[in-house]
Amino acid sequence: MTAALMCSRHFLPTIPREMARFELNILGCGAATPTLRHLPTTQVVNVRDKLFMIDCGEGAQIGFRRAHLKLNRLGHIFISHLHGDHCFGLPGLLSTMALSGHTGELVIHAHPDAEQLFRPLFDYFCRENPFDIRFNAISPSSSEVIYSDRSVTISTIPLKHRIPTCGFLFEEAQSDRHLRGDMVEFYNIPTYMRAAIKQGDDFITPDGQTIPNAHLTLPATPPARYAYCSDTMYNERIIPLIEGADLLYHEATFADDNEAWASRTFHSTARQAARIATKAGVKSLLLGHFSARYDKNEEILLQQAREEYANVQLARENMQIVIKK
Repeated sequence: MTAALMCSRHFLPTIPREMARFELNILGCGAATPTLRHLPTTQVVNVRDKLFMIDCGEGAQIGFRRAHLKLNRLGHIFISHLHGDHCFGLPGLLSTMALSGHTGELVIHAHPDAEQLFRPLFDYFCRENPFDIRFNAISPSSSEVIYSDRSVTISTIPLKHRIPTCGFLFEEAQSDRHLRGDMVEFYNIPTYMRAAIKQGDDFITPDGQTIPNAHLTLPATPPARYAYCSDTMYNERIIPLIEGADLLYHEATFADDNEAWASRTFHSTARQAARIATKAGVKSLLLGHFSARYDKNEEILLQQAREEYANVQLARENMQIVIKK
């Protein structure tokens, strides 16, 4: 199932939250200057009820509560770069987590300088912290896997910005193949053998005949993929890394009238984001990181993007996108 871009929390069908296997929550989608409409960048990816935060701008903990997310399920925070609008929310969020009795370990994946910057703040304000804070230093200049479990793999996407910056690619783990019910019944396949067949094994009948797996199963559902790319100037080098993603979030700080300024500040226009989406063949595009200058007229960003790519929408706070049910 591709990302349902027209669904927000307000318009989602009335299904239990736990049924969504892979979803994106937008907590903030503004640029460096907060406005009355937008908070700085913060997102939460929910993969089978494990929460992964991407960037942590000011107001992140407020957005977290408004989205009705559970702090005790947050175990990893991924910081794209060390500009304040992407990380100034960390001290407040972690302080609140300490006050709420969060336990276990919280891992912050960020540029190596992040620990030097934030560790003194955590040590001072969270002296009796009930959980461990671990920094995992990542290299924004290369594409590499920085986290993996049975549900998801997360890789870095090198971006072009004024300081070392990377995006993140979330890839759902490959599921098993689908058993064909008619073949299971025809060959009377025992229950205890079915898991192995779904994982690719052939079936050997009691009389020694080998039934190829391809006759017994259908291809597995393709794994869902979400690509986060902010902040960055137009950069076609990311295309092979995000090609075919179910959903691409790409910064759209400026409209066409500020394309030259976008280049000088290493940002993108909405039209440029749409060109990346087109060239990468992604299924859906979500624009964000809006400059405050368009606070009363963001539709111009959407209009210009749609001239290049059709399936696009503007991000907004408290938006929830189900990437895969």
